[in-house]
Formats: sequence, C-alpha cells, structure tokens
Amino acid sequence: MMPNTRSDLQAARAAWQYRGQQRPPFAQVPGPGQESVWDYPRPPIYQPDDRRITVHAGELRIAVTESAIRALETGSPPSVYLPPEAVDHSLLEPSERHTLCEWKGEAEYFHVKGPDGLIRDALWRYPQAWDEAALIAGYFSCYPARLACFVGDERVRPQAGGYYGGWITDDVVGPFKGEPGTGHW
Repeated sequence: MMPNTRSDLQAARAAWQYRGQQRPPFAQVPGPGQESVWDYPRPPIYQPDDRRITVHAGELRIAVTESAIRALETGSPPSVYLPPEAVDHSLLEPSERHTLCEWKGEAEYFHVKGPDGLIRDALWRYPQAWDEAALIAGYFSCYPARLACFVGDERVRPQAGGYYGGWITDDVVGPFKGEPGTGHW
C-alpha cells in the first residue's frame, strides 16, 4: 500500500523493526572483505561505486558504467543505481507501473526491448527522489532476476521475493529481506 498522507508515510517509516544500530542475533558474520547488510542504516545511505557495472538482456548490453551509486539499507543487499548516460535509452519503453518508497519517493518503471521480446518492468528510477535520496534522482536500477547484471566479472544474484531489487554479490552477507517471513525486518 502506498502512503497517501504524511501520517501514512511516518507510519510506513516507523514500521521497520531493524535500523542498523545493532546487528540482530540471526545475522551472518561478515568475513574478510565482506559487509553485513545488518550494518547498513535505515533510512538508506548512498555510496559511490567505481567498479565496472554492466547490464545485459541476453547478448544485448543495456548499460555500462564505472560511476554507479549503491543504496545501502538495513537488511537488504545494495541496489545499484546507474547514471542516465550509462543506459541505452533506445532499448527502454515506459511502463504503467509506479511504486512509492517511504525513503526515496515515487518510482517509475521501464520495460526493456530485449532480443527475445519485451522484458517487463526490468528497470526503475526515482525522477524526483526525496531528501538524502536526491543523489540518485534520474539514475536507473534494475532487477537482476530479469536482466544479467555484473559487478566486475561477478554475476549478481537476485534478492528473493521479486519486489526488492537488491544485488547479491560475494562481498555482502545477510540474511536478506524479501524472503517469506521477513516483512518489516
């Protein structure tokens, strides 16, 4: 449900049980070179990422950049946002879908014209992101369950559940929200 009023928005923000102040007992302990998603804050923070990011639909390259931004939020693998100029806009078709994040604002979605047909709602962006999220305004993120996303040479694994678009790589440990029973972690 999308918040309609300021009190709805405040209630949505307050509903989260974990906010990154203390790692819960069920959290995995990160090894060398790893991060725990339970150390990320809520509301999220935004961190520049200069690793090479590529996104493909089959053999068709949709995006490439070394100027991404990672959104880090408690309990979720990072969502990676790509600058508009990194994305091949000729492959995008606007979607009717819109969602609202209580931290980032309203998201609009895009289908990808892939080699095997339309990949529905594969990318999204916040055209007028709120507050601290203004850094990602106009930047695109995508679902690694629908597109082949790579950080360097590592293929990204999708976050469970289908709603969130977190990018699971070997350098982050969970468990991750999105699986059954993780609502409002």
